[in-house]
Amino acid sequence: MSAFEKPQIISHIQKGLNYTVFDCKWVPCSAKFVTMGNFARGTGVIQLYEIQHGDLKLLREIEKAKPIKCGTFGATSLQQRYLATGDFAGNLHIWNLEAPEIPVYSVKGHKEIINTIDGVGGLGIGEGAPEIVTGSRDGTVKVWDPRQKDDPVANMEPVQGENKRDCWTVAFGNAYNQEERVVCAGYDNGDIKLFDLRNMSLRWETNIKNGVCSLEFDRKDISMNKLVATSLEGKFHVFDMRTQHPTKGFASVSEKAERTTLYRSEAAPHLGPL
Repeated sequence: MSAFEKPQIISHIQKGLNYTVFDCKWVPCSAKFVTMGNFARGTGVIQLYEIQHGDLKLLREIEKAKPIKCGTFGATSLQQRYLATGDFAGNLHIWNLEAPEIPVYSVKGHKEIINTIDGVGGLGIGEGAPEIVTGSRDGTVKVWDPRQKDDPVANMEPVQGENKRDCWTVAFGNAYNQEERVVCAGYDNGDIKLFDLRNMSLRWETNIKNGVCSLEFDRKDISMNKLVATSLEGKFHVFDMRTQHPTKGFASVSEKAERTTLYRSEAAPHLGPL
């Protein structure tokens, strides 16, 4: 096989940063993106960049009291494009990046660091209310409606006496009508749990034997189809969420892609008919 036939990743723009980056998200329908993380002095940072003439222009830098671990635009409208973030102190904030001095929504969501966040119902993706799900080191997974102050609309936590596991990743799915919606959560011990938000029940669980670094449905706004899980030691698992055995669970395949951790997977965008 010639070198030209091999898959290639070409670096378009490179930029060094003076802080630790934990997350990066495109601003919807724009040539802008945000990076989130923490400075060495222990404060949090959000930077807004725009691609201009093949280079990156820093439009805004926002410093906050606590390091910022994760963010999503998934529960906002295209008109507002508010950024929801989770920080090291367990706070869930929603920011208007045009006026970021005070959050438009703020709640002490968890007792410990919020590791992971996802949104649905905004951006025209997924039916139903705009909601945000957060997963934390405290072992809980919570679903928030920004229109409801202080209390989550759903709280998935270990039963009394069960060990609390560090939740590393969460993902919304199955939001194809006003009633249906699921949250999938992955934990440091390899557990994957699928929560049915309509019935408020645990629908399915399995263990992939390594810490679950990321979970993603191929599309949030259709009846569950495929779920991808990546893990420590370079393995990824693909579950067929439309083929479920009564005792063995969902059909799946797994592959060892790397020798090191697979931190994240991204489904190729579904463009639909042209």
